[in-house]
Amino acid sequence: MFQNHEAYQRMYREGQMTLGLHIPLENYGIKTPTMAHQIELAQAAEHYGFTALWLRDVILKDPNFLDPAVGQIYDILIYGTHLLSQTSKIALGTSALVLPLRHPLRLAKEAATIEALFPHRLVMGVSSGDRRADFQGLGVDHPSRGTQFREAFGYLQKALYEEYPLIHSSYGHMEQTTLVPKPGHRIPTIVTGFAQQDLDWHGQHGDGWMYYPQAPERQHEVITAWRESAARHGNENFRPFSMPMHLDLAENPDERPTPIRLGYRLGRNRLIELLEVYRSIGVNHLFFALFDSDRPAGEVIQELGEYVLPHFPAHEMND
Repeated sequence: MFQNHEAYQRMYREGQMTLGLHIPLENYGIKTPTMAHQIELAQAAEHYGFTALWLRDVILKDPNFLDPAVGQIYDILIYGTHLLSQTSKIALGTSALVLPLRHPLRLAKEAATIEALFPHRLVMGVSSGDRRADFQGLGVDHPSRGTQFREAFGYLQKALYEEYPLIHSSYGHMEQTTLVPKPGHRIPTIVTGFAQQDLDWHGQHGDGWMYYPQAPERQHEVITAWRESAARHGNENFRPFSMPMHLDLAENPDERPTPIRLGYRLGRNRLIELLEVYRSIGVNHLFFALFDSDRPAGEVIQELGEYVLPHFPAHEMND
């Protein structure tokens, strides 16, 4: 389906795994990120062969939320477009656009515009959202976000890919009208988390799935259940699995893994071993969050680029 989508082809192959990075490229912990030197670090990441930069869709700072991080401060699509304009081939991944908080027709317009300006570089992660404060701030009902997600997901797909679709939805109506610009091909759409849906829904929908970081044994169970659900619905074509992982890369290359929040502290040699395990269980793309690192992001990116990336390189288009 995505044979000509350059970012998708560089990121995803069945049985293989590539690596990406989570913006901000900064070790800020639970503080507010400064967003300094992001362009230079993004360009360095592209130089070393990371395949994607991932951004979050967060509107408000909510000190009472379980995860106090505030994303990359700036709007996900505006800042993502800025990153695209300053790089040449690394993908922009959204992890994830909160569909109940974004009108699907407006999002279709934005995604199609990005695709027209920066062809084959957008990988569109979508979710139902979990930050109650953002829902309250926009006056959107939080408990019904699962139903809203399904409806918005269907509207988004029709608006993007059907000519003059007939749409009757709580979000609005389309009849004898069509979106401009219209993408000439599908934009990879990756569902993030369960999005308040059951596994049966996930087996049928989405061009791939992204799930939260877990130990390899548990992640293997999740991946297997998802692929079995897809097979039950006759959806046996390859769909990639992606996951984030927080990383505190130790200076000692042989330091053994120690669990941290949503990831590990470990040395690069032990990291390569761990990544091989994740690859073997079916993870096709893994991206590092450096938020909890003890070392400067540029130093970590350089070490990963020189010693780890060669084991998990970007794919060539005609591999």
